[in-house]
Amino acid sequence: MSIKNRILGLNWGNIQTELEENGYAHLPVILEKDECNDIVNTYYQENCFRSTINMARYKFGVGEYKYYQAPLPDQLQQLREGFYPELAKTANRWNEHLRRDANYPPSLDNFLEKCHQQGQLRSTPLILKYESGGYNCLHQDLYGDVFFPFQVVFALNQKELDYTGGEFLLVEQRPRAQSRGHVITFEQGAGLIFPTNYRPVLGTKGYYRTTLKHGVSTIISGTRYTLGIIFHDAK
Repeated sequence: MSIKNRILGLNWGNIQTELEENGYAHLPVILEKDECNDIVNTYYQENCFRSTINMARYKFGVGEYKYYQAPLPDQLQQLREGFYPELAKTANRWNEHLRRDANYPPSLDNFLEKCHQQGQLRSTPLILKYESGGYNCLHQDLYGDVFFPFQVVFALNQKELDYTGGEFLLVEQRPRAQSRGHVITFEQGAGLIFPTNYRPVLGTKGYYRTTLKHGVSTIISGTRYTLGIIFHDAK
């Protein structure tokens, strides 16, 4: 079964409910072990990438990540195209909650046209590598005025087997209240959908915005590889 068909076969009713209630949603194993290994192997093929970032140099954390060059490898393209339509529906619903125009088109190509019109031409899906002592500070992946409200992350190797530590961190900054943190782990090939910038939360006077940032806790041992699917392009 193709990756796109696996995405179509997900229980999107449950995923949409989880996104509404929690702001993020767990995904079952979508990428097979061989597919995860294939993606990890691209890390060492420099012609696949447009840019390499040493996180310590910019005080982002300790580790390294690489942005894939367009055209993307087929597996990444299927993930990006497969997840976008359903997430666009949620993005438009979230805009309606916040009394904004529902302005995310149904296809990824049409959304990317909006990015390109604003000078956001560089691809953003990326692979991250952390070794013992590595970590990623809390941050947001916003690369221009146009951004998509969701992104997806996949574990490419197995926690407790290939590495220890390195939990995914998601922190919600609630207005006039202390922040709420989530510590999330997932199996090789499984993933997580989470907000790029903010989410709507229903309060006593209607919906309000809460800001979210994400990061990775310190790797205790081994090497951790992660795939990040970001839907908007960058300037």
